[in-house]
Amino acid sequence: MPDPPHAGVDSDPAPDESRLERLITEAQTALPVELPALADRCASALGLGAALIYLADLQQRLLVPLDEALEALPVEGSTAGWAYRTISSRVAGEGDDLVIWIPLVDGAERLGVLGVRTASLDALLMCRGRMLAHLLAMLITSKRAYSDWLAARTRTAPMRLPTEMLRAFLPPRTIGTTRCVSTAVLEPAYDIAGDAFDHSVVKHVLHTMILDGMGHDLTAGLTTSVAMAAARNTRRGGGDLADVVGSVDQAVAQWLPDHFCTGVLCRLDTKAGVLNWVNCGHPAPLLIRDERVLAGALDSPPQPPIGLAGPLAPAARRVHETKLEPGDCVLMYTDGVVEARDADGAEFGLDRFTDFIIRSNAAGQRPAEVLRLLVHAILDYQRSQFRDDATILLFEWRPQDGNAVSRRARPAGSPRSS
Repeated sequence: MPDPPHAGVDSDPAPDESRLERLITEAQTALPVELPALADRCASALGLGAALIYLADLQQRLLVPLDEALEALPVEGSTAGWAYRTISSRVAGEGDDLVIWIPLVDGAERLGVLGVRTASLDALLMCRGRMLAHLLAMLITSKRAYSDWLAARTRTAPMRLPTEMLRAFLPPRTIGTTRCVSTAVLEPAYDIAGDAFDHSVVKHVLHTMILDGMGHDLTAGLTTSVAMAAARNTRRGGGDLADVVGSVDQAVAQWLPDHFCTGVLCRLDTKAGVLNWVNCGHPAPLLIRDERVLAGALDSPPQPPIGLAGPLAPAARRVHETKLEPGDCVLMYTDGVVEARDADGAEFGLDRFTDFIIRSNAAGQRPAEVLRLLVHAILDYQRSQFRDDATILLFEWRPQDGNAVSRRARPAGSPRSS
C-alpha cells in the first residue's frame, strides 16, 4: 500500500468515546439492513467520512454493496477488489477526497471490503479505519448466520433447493490459525448437489474433509449432509479420526441405506506436522512441496466408499500417516475438477490443475486467492457448463518460525500406514 498523505501527522481531536460506545451497543441489536447507516455513524464518531460496506458475492467475482442504491464493483480491475484479493488496505483519490479500501476479514475468511471517505489521511485515521473494519467484520459474521437479507445480497442468480440445503451445512470458505490455513471452493455455486467440504480446528488439530455424493439431486445433498453431521458429532465428542470415519459410515448406512459417497478425511497435528488420513474410494489427495507435487506421497490402497452396508461394508478403515514439512500444501478435490472439458472435449486434467496451484503459490498468492482464481479458470475452460460438481480444498501447514523444523535438519518423512 502506498504511504498515505500526511502520514505521521496527528489527527483532529479524539473521537467522542461516549457516542462511540452507544453506537457499539446499538450494533448488537441492529438489523443487517441497518448496517450501512450504522457504519456511517461509527465512521463519523471516529473522525472519518462516509463509510461503504461491500461483500463478496458467492462466486467472488463481484463486491456487492449493502447499500442497495449503489452498484456492485468487480473483484478484478477495481481498487476495492485489489484490497479484497490481497487482504491489504489501499488508498485512492476520488474527487477532492481520499477513499481508504480496507479488507473485511473474519479470522482467515475474506468477507468483503470497507470503503471510507476522508478529506485527509494520517496514521491515526488509518488505524481508526482498520478498527472500524474489524468491528464491522465481527458484526457481519454474527448476523449473517440468521439473516436471509445478507444471504440474498451476495447472490447473483436463483439457487436450487438441493444447493440451498447443502450450503446450510457448509462451514466458512476459509479458516486458519498461526500454524495452518484451510480454504475451499465449490461450483456450480447455485447448482451443487452432491459435493461438500468441511474443516474445523480443535485446539492444535486441523480436521478437513471432502465428499462426493452419488447422484445430483436432493438425496445426494442429504447424503453428504448426514456425513458432515456425523463427522462433527463424533469430533465434538472427542473421537479420533478412526472414530469419525466409523460414525460417518454408520450414519449414512443407517439413514440412507441405498446411497453412498466417496471422500477423504484428514487430521493434521499443527504442532508436530503429523498428517493422518483415510481415503474412502476417492481421488487421492496431493502433497505439494517446494513448488512440485510429490508423486504418490498420499496414495493408499483402495477402500470402499462411505455408507456401504451389509457384506459390502468395510471391516475396519485403514488410517494412514505421514510427516509434513513446513510450508507443505495438501490438495483435495472431486473428479469434477479434472474432468471439466472444453468445447473440443479435452479435459482440464490433473497436470493443468496442479500446475495452476504451484504457479499461483510461487507468485505469492494466498491460498484462498489461489482457489478463487483456479475455480474461475475451470469455469472459463468449460464455458461455465459443468457436467459434475467441482470442489477443491487446500490446506497448508505453516508453523511459526520458532517451532518450525528446518528442512535441511532432517530428511523428508515417507508415508506409512497404521
